[in-house]
Amino acid sequence: MNLFEGHGNREAKIRYLDGDFQILSPGSYVVCAMSGKHIPLDELRYWSVARQEPYADVGTSLEADKRAGVLPNQRRS
Repeated sequence: MNLFEGHGNREAKIRYLDGDFQILSPGSYVVCAMSGKHIPLDELRYWSVARQEPYADVGTSLEADKRAGVLPNQRRS
């Protein structure tokens, strides 16, 4: 069985690590912390280890870093 098969259409619970992630509870997707978009696990490429949040794409990842004040002179009000 493929890692992503047989878990139906439910949200996975993930621990985000540096360059990898650990599946805590099986599922077929995670929800983007910024957009609410469902991200299939085989398409998950962007996340924050510090905030333990997944992101749909590089743009939402960058926006999350800006909002968190991670990037110099980028804090939003």
